[in-house]
Amino acid sequence: MKDVGISSDKHALIIPPFMGRGKRIHPMSFPDGFMTLPPRPMDPKKDLAVYGYGTVAWKERMEEWKKKQNEKLQVVKHQGGNGGGNNDGDGVDDPDLPMMDEGRQPLSRKLPISSSKISPYRLIILLRLVILGLFFHYRILHPVNDAYGLWLTSVICEIWFAVSWILDQFPKWDPIVRETYLDRLSLRYEKEGKPSDLADIDIFVSTVDPMKEPPLITANTVLSILAVDYPVDKVACYVSDDGAAMLTFEALSETSEFARKWVPFCKKFKIEPRAPEWYFAQKLDYLKDKVNPSFIRERRAMKREYEEFKVRINGLVAMAQKVPEDGWTMQDGTPWPGNNVRDHPGMIQVFLGQNGVRDIEGNLLPRLVYVSREKRPGFDHHKKAGAMNALIRVSAVISNAPYLLNVDCDHYINNSKALREAMCFMMDPTSGKKICYVQFPQRFDGIDRHDRYSNRNVVFFDINMKGLDGIQGPIYVGTGCVFRRQALYGYDAPVKKKPPRKTCNCLPKWCCCCCRSRKKSKKGKSNKKNKDTSKQIYALENIEEGIEGIDNEKSSLMPQIKFEKKFGQSPVFIASTLKEAGGVPTGASTASLLNEAIHVISCGYEDKTDWGKEIGWIYGSVTEDILTGFKMHCHGWRSVYCIPKRPAFKGSAPINLSDRLHQVLRWALGSVEILLSRHCPIWYGYGCGLKPLERFSYINSVVYPITSIPLIAYCTLPAICLLTGKFIVPEISNYASILFMALFISIAATGILEMQWGGVGIHDWWRNEQFWVIGGASSHLFALIQGLLKVVGGVNTNFTVTSKAADDGEFSDLYLFKWTSLLIPPLTLLVFNLIGVIIGVADAISNGYETWGPLFGKLFFSLWVILHLYPFLKGFLGKQDRLPTILLVWAILLASIFSLLWARVNPFVSKGDIVLEVCGLDCN
Repeated sequence: MKDVGISSDKHALIIPPFMGRGKRIHPMSFPDGFMTLPPRPMDPKKDLAVYGYGTVAWKERMEEWKKKQNEKLQVVKHQGGNGGGNNDGDGVDDPDLPMMDEGRQPLSRKLPISSSKISPYRLIILLRLVILGLFFHYRILHPVNDAYGLWLTSVICEIWFAVSWILDQFPKWDPIVRETYLDRLSLRYEKEGKPSDLADIDIFVSTVDPMKEPPLITANTVLSILAVDYPVDKVACYVSDDGAAMLTFEALSETSEFARKWVPFCKKFKIEPRAPEWYFAQKLDYLKDKVNPSFIRERRAMKREYEEFKVRINGLVAMAQKVPEDGWTMQDGTPWPGNNVRDHPGMIQVFLGQNGVRDIEGNLLPRLVYVSREKRPGFDHHKKAGAMNALIRVSAVISNAPYLLNVDCDHYINNSKALREAMCFMMDPTSGKKICYVQFPQRFDGIDRHDRYSNRNVVFFDINMKGLDGIQGPIYVGTGCVFRRQALYGYDAPVKKKPPRKTCNCLPKWCCCCCRSRKKSKKGKSNKKNKDTSKQIYALENIEEGIEGIDNEKSSLMPQIKFEKKFGQSPVFIASTLKEAGGVPTGASTASLLNEAIHVISCGYEDKTDWGKEIGWIYGSVTEDILTGFKMHCHGWRSVYCIPKRPAFKGSAPINLSDRLHQVLRWALGSVEILLSRHCPIWYGYGCGLKPLERFSYINSVVYPITSIPLIAYCTLPAICLLTGKFIVPEISNYASILFMALFISIAATGILEMQWGGVGIHDWWRNEQFWVIGGASSHLFALIQGLLKVVGGVNTNFTVTSKAADDGEFSDLYLFKWTSLLIPPLTLLVFNLIGVIIGVADAISNGYETWGPLFGKLFFSLWVILHLYPFLKGFLGKQDRLPTILLVWAILLASIFSLLWARVNPFVSKGDIVLEVCGLDCN
């Protein structure tokens, strides 16, 4: 770079002599003491402009340098990065292009929470720890002698709550948010006039029962995938039908036809979202920012097309209600292979992406593949985890994209650039290699604004997950997640190895970048490495060609056996696992690949392999998502949490009480199964890549159902105190009053500061607190019992939910009542505490003013429980004409039995306290 009129004594950049050999200069960081440069003497009394800083010449030089960078950036944009073959290092394809070039800057960055928010938060956490220590010191040293059992029970519960708080709190110590740069991604990988270099992505959609998961919802999810803003030749959508339903097959056929019209409409007008049901249901001005006069005409025509599509889908659903005696038959008259759901062959059908099928404008469409794995009696098919592993193998044979996205059938793509958001992390050349998956938050449609049962789960997705992202990454939540295929294959995360330091005569001894290190190495290690590499290449060639000829050299047989033991006996699939960049074998015919795909979804393929143990989705729990993410983190991978401004995915959630409790029951049951398995994070995975605070989070995710026992006991204590006149604390001194107040203030302050840095409203936070009590008193308790029966006794117990009644209107499901035994424990607690409040107040009124003082503490304790159970009570009293008799009888009966039993037994009152007095009456 030439000087622009600055004298030699006013240079602001000092360049070491050995670095200025005609190459561009980049900022280089050196360790302390690594390089010493002669400092320029500066007189503090003189103005800095004397040394060149801040002078007009310096500013002119900076402006000229920025102008050159902008010119190069324009070349990248308009000429596709063609440097014109310059040999002087000034071409834009030069690998030494300065970082000022947008196309070579990082594709994302971490944004730590501002110190004004996070520093007080950490300080409060530490203060709360100190207060907890003082609190337990006081509680243990001041027992309640006349109610020792109540005191001991309360202290044990409080200790467990403190342990649970520590496991939940410290993984949120260093929360971060992330920002992506989609323009830089395009500049780097989508140069004009050249094919896109963005990576291929296989997208998995899982469904089981079309009667419970409506085909129209699945169709909208598929349509949003096919219309995503991503190169069409790099997207493949695989729909797993684990119920082998002909209804799902026919609905996908209709969807593929409608996609030929819907996809070009979405891309032409850049509409959002690209799921037609939710696009046409938007209550907003769809003409805003639209200047194309043909838009309104085409939109009306497309809406008519979609209404006709809905009629066809609904017609298929209506026809499927009545199954023929001989089963379903296809259009050619042959029986549908999936008539027997538990015994049918594997089925694969490619709807789009072959045979020249294009949209109505003649453009290519993404590949759409229907998959139903083989089912046979006597085999354990492992539910959703087994279906996802089948999709991994099928997609590896057919398209073998290096990245995978999995979504539930009711989670559509709400942001058409969601895949690009994920690629900003996965394809980042500096930090992307160690990322195993990118998790997006779950957002939901169709939930009332009050979110009575905390269906949005905002506290978890906007607070807990941000905290985990600052450690080793968020946990996998089962949907809306982009995976690196190699991480799912059980490989360890790549470790950046530092090159050994060598010495030579050309540079000083402290230089680690000398010519000798690039030319010389130990001869023994080099020969061994070359020998191993040749064996791997030979094995790979044999695998790609088939097993013929692999016996020619005995040494190459062992790697082949190990591959088969790990991945199964499919040469094509094994070859695909060795291709980190993806891609299918060249020259392979479509028919041969489909035959191999049928083979890898056979029900016996996984026998005696590592599938479900070390590879793919991990078996052993109904919440396979936690296990799968946990295993990847144990291999040293890290994950990333991506929150775009426009939610990437949206889904539906159960909004009535019974369905919500049943959903939480399933999650808690999976946690109990992991807790009692060999993969429990309490004892599994030490000495690997799992960080301590990340382990805390996983431990908390599997032990939380145990909290149901102390929670129920603690919620029962207020009513017992009101009925007996006893309390769990002795007479409170001034010191104890200050201690209790400090504890409550620290709890409130922690919540307020979390809401501040997490961007969560107080309404959402309070709903989360309420449902923690409701779910803990019902679903978590039943999950703990069911998990123990299943793991220890081998007994499967299912809590079924049956519909009883429904109301009409918007959010009618909110008032839909379904009987389930999960409702009994929280209702019993509610009635028990209400009875306690009534009896306590009545007793205080009858005994005079001196009893009101001790009553306030007990009433506060009991009202705390009632307030947390208020949404539960409102669920019964909302639009229901009457409370179901069965629930009313059970609740009153249990509460009455416990109250009468307590009044009769009262074990916390010493028998010596009972004083018998002579009444003074002569009974004779």
